[in-house]
Amino acid sequence: MNVLNNKVGQALVEYILIIALISVVAIGLVNYFGGYLKDAITKSSCGMLGQTYVKGEKPGEGICQ
Repeated sequence: MNVLNNKVGQALVEYILIIALISVVAIGLVNYFGGYLKDAITKSSCGMLGQTYVKGEKPGEGICQ
């Protein structure tokens, strides 16, 4: 019975490590591409409001005018 419990515990630890790795990668991608995503959303909202999109110096700093 102890051998079965150890395998279940080992599988749980492996799943947790996989989820942690996926989370770290996802957070890194959002940090890297976050400014570009923010600019895309701002650009589309400017079009809906009838305003002009002005690109900022860095990604994520664009505004509607």
